[in-house]
Amino acid sequence: MRYGGAAIIGGRAVTVDQRYCREGEGNILSRTLGDIGLLYHRPSGQTHIVISPVPEILEAMEDDSPVSVGDLLQRLSRRFDLGPQETALPKIAAHLADMAALGLIRAVA
Repeated sequence: MRYGGAAIIGGRAVTVDQRYCREGEGNILSRTLGDIGLLYHRPSGQTHIVISPVPEILEAMEDDSPVSVGDLLQRLSRRFDLGPQETALPKIAAHLADMAALGLIRAVA
């Protein structure tokens, strides 16, 4: 169900129009150790230890063009079984909000 720029999915409001892009080139240094990813955020000097789906989301955003939650759902669905859109969309939106709060990606107008 849609209301303006938001969708109500699984009883949760998800802003489907919000777009995100990766942090500027060179601002994040990435290394993989088995199933764990290490992301060094140069501007803050912080290292983030991440697991799936964070590395996969960043990889899906690799072209640096702004993407919406729906864009990422389409891209990730090509490689992974994400289940029904009603459950996958709010999960991706929550991951994007968390990643933006850490400075790994940024919301764009």
